[in-house]
Amino acid sequence: MTELSSESTESPNMSRDETPVGGTVVATLQRRVFKAPKWWRRGGWRRAFGCVAVFLSLIVAYFAISLFQVWSTGRSHHSGQVDAIVVMGAAQYDGRPSPQLQARLDQVIDLWNEGVAPTIIVTGGNQPGDRFTEAESSTNYLVKNGVPEGVIIGEDTGRSSWESLQNVAELARARAIGTVVLVSDPYHSLRIRLMAEELGFRAYTSSSTKSPVHGWSNFKRHLEETAGVALGRVLGFDRVESLLG
Repeated sequence: MTELSSESTESPNMSRDETPVGGTVVATLQRRVFKAPKWWRRGGWRRAFGCVAVFLSLIVAYFAISLFQVWSTGRSHHSGQVDAIVVMGAAQYDGRPSPQLQARLDQVIDLWNEGVAPTIIVTGGNQPGDRFTEAESSTNYLVKNGVPEGVIIGEDTGRSSWESLQNVAELARARAIGTVVLVSDPYHSLRIRLMAEELGFRAYTSSSTKSPVHGWSNFKRHLEETAGVALGRVLGFDRVESLLG
């Protein structure tokens, strides 16, 4: 009996499987999509250079994302109910708030008039030779502009944002204050919010809308604060506070 050839047994309507042996879809994707780049496969100095380039690219991307977050947080204004409004200190001149501090305090007055919180916490110590602290100058300005003195709590020993917020946390624990809205310049808002969260607060921000910091100085402050945020998230804000204050 003659043996039928494979040609005669194959139906003309059957499609031929063109997939090579072992060439599944998953394997093909692995080869094409997950293939190591040439600089890695070549090894040597190319691999080292490639690793450095990837590392630097990740740092630049991380910094760019952090910069955007600093910028966007500085334009957010929380108006919901909280336990206290906390205003960060700035320079004062013999009891008179600097334009920067005054802009922050004007924002506090707006929030107070909107009924955002029943308590205001003013912060900031003084420089050697000063007769007034930043907190004292802030209190005087708020009272002159219609805020009852009895609702103001002063934190007047902090020399940096971290120290001030640490002291605020101690004052808050004694008064069952858990939620706060933080008032400062736009570039400063994200870093102090993250600090407050690290200290146990549920924190929001309402940046001053009349900050006198503009142009190159404002852009430079945004870059500095971005560096502080980027490092603080990795190392902890207490460790990097000495770099930025």
